[in-house]
Amino acid sequence: MARNKEFDTTLVLHKAMEIFGHYGYEGTSLQVLLEGLGIARQSLYDTYGTKRDLFIKAVKHYAGEKSAAVVAYLQQADSVKIAIHDIFHEVAATLKDEARRKECLILYSAIDQIPHVPEIAEFFEQDRILVEQALYDALVRAEQQGELKPGQDLHALARYLHYARYGLIQVTKLTSDPKVLDDIVSVTLSAF
Repeated sequence: MARNKEFDTTLVLHKAMEIFGHYGYEGTSLQVLLEGLGIARQSLYDTYGTKRDLFIKAVKHYAGEKSAAVVAYLQQADSVKIAIHDIFHEVAATLKDEARRKECLILYSAIDQIPHVPEIAEFFEQDRILVEQALYDALVRAEQQGELKPGQDLHALARYLHYARYGLIQVTKLTSDPKVLDDIVSVTLSAF
């Protein structure tokens, strides 16, 4: 008879995002991971697989959740310009908040792993396609509604906005000054 899990698997996944976000994939030893998660080694292996498997699951969970929220928000927004402003200000607010930033920084670690882990590279490529398409569709709608000047290269603008979101995460590894994030968001949003 199989034993019931004595821990919340979703909560453990969130803790893993914080730990990997704080130490990076390479800097997270198995011992640090187990202590931070509060589970036994066998429970980790039985539920998530290896450290690498858990890292991949945590990255997919976090990035997939965030990207789905961005796509849904863009699709339902009456004003695309306001929606994009809201999205960037939310990213900045997340990165300024100590607790939420810990989870978000898992993406920083994941980006470092792209050249070494094909599954992460493929995930980020599919994520890019999804988010860029949603941004592009929203920008087309914005142009049709008169929110944007006609004639802009909307594919390039969508690509820029997608990568600018990820760029903010890189900034938080270089500075803890919230004004820097605000300045970058302001300049990014002035692009359209």
